[in-house]
Amino acid sequence: MLTCGFADPVHDAQAAFRALLEATARPGTIVSLPQSGAPQPLPEAAAAIALTLCDRDTAVWLDACLATPSVCQWLRFHTASPLVADPADACFAFARADTAPFGSLSTGTDEAPERSAILVLLVKGFVPGRVLRLSGPGIETEKVLSVDGLPSAFLAWRAGNLALYPRGVDVLLISGNKAAALPRTTVVQEV
Repeated sequence: MLTCGFADPVHDAQAAFRALLEATARPGTIVSLPQSGAPQPLPEAAAAIALTLCDRDTAVWLDACLATPSVCQWLRFHTASPLVADPADACFAFARADTAPFGSLSTGTDEAPERSAILVLLVKGFVPGRVLRLSGPGIETEKVLSVDGLPSAFLAWRAGNLALYPRGVDVLLISGNKAAALPRTTVVQEV
């Protein structure tokens, strides 16, 4: 049975959009997203992101754990997004941290860096966890973010991603209904 999306589609989508703008403008800031009525195993924050930012023009890739028939049907109905089999073809890739296709995502081109993917990365939580020091645009000096469940390859991948600028993948870390953004311009180092 198909579950509903946002209880109040217009206002919940506006609230989610504002929260995601805040998270992106201030990397490492943890924001709460509205409840979405998503089927399991799709986390609330992932569903809210999809309902707010995905449409028929944004190809979505789901890792094998998330790509259940109920989640695929729910996404198709509520967003009309095409679901793709190859993460290289995705505008949005939703993955658990241990199955993230880091090297397979589109980084855009020098002429069209906006054609890169956004990785929505499911982590265990934000406290306790690996302590990251963030710096770059949107951060006055530096910000500390604790993330539980990041794979060991994440920091090396981020360093390589930063070197591609203006190309690169933007990341939204999510857990439950919480999200934090790591835009491609954010320098991420372990403390």
